[in-house]
Amino acid sequence: MKIVDKHGLLADLAGNDNIVLELGCGSRKRHSEAIGIDARDLPGVDIVGDALSVLRELPAESVSTVHSYHFFEHVNDFAAYMVEMNRVMKKSGQLHITTPHFSNPYYYSDCTHRTPFGLYSLSYFCDSNLFRRRVPVYHPGLRFDLVSVDLIFKASPPFYLRWGVKKVFQFLFNSSSYMKELYEESFCYLIPCYEVRYELVKL
Repeated sequence: MKIVDKHGLLADLAGNDNIVLELGCGSRKRHSEAIGIDARDLPGVDIVGDALSVLRELPAESVSTVHSYHFFEHVNDFAAYMVEMNRVMKKSGQLHITTPHFSNPYYYSDCTHRTPFGLYSLSYFCDSNLFRRRVPVYHPGLRFDLVSVDLIFKASPPFYLRWGVKKVFQFLFNSSSYMKELYEESFCYLIPCYEVRYELVKL
């Protein structure tokens, strides 16, 4: 897929020491200071193209922050993105990822969803001590520290009463790492979770 740099931003990145990216931003970019990247040419998009290909155009250790909201569940090779983000991000750079939780009742009704995410998904890509359950690290060369993982409970409009009830569950299950693990092992299909939110720092 051809990359279309709508505002000539790629040429100016060399002298910028505070590059912020929003991957898969769609028509509503949530961070005005970010460079919006999406495969579709929408109003909020600054660079049109495959996000992985765009990342490969960026200089090493040039990006300070990466945001993504409901994007990575659509990709086939999430590991390739992690490798590339590890290359382009600066030391102490921040990575913020929000995806649907695998128990989200709407996850599997979207045929464009490719990769499910849960509590431990990012632990496979960095050395993390957040949880008692240990998982293997498949890419030990990646230099990310998993700072936090939060379970986000929501209800779709017009179910506002359910929204309030689910926020009580959010408070309860996010109260400790033990409660998060207990939730995903024993309660995730009884009380579905809407999103999972990850915060990582480049070491």
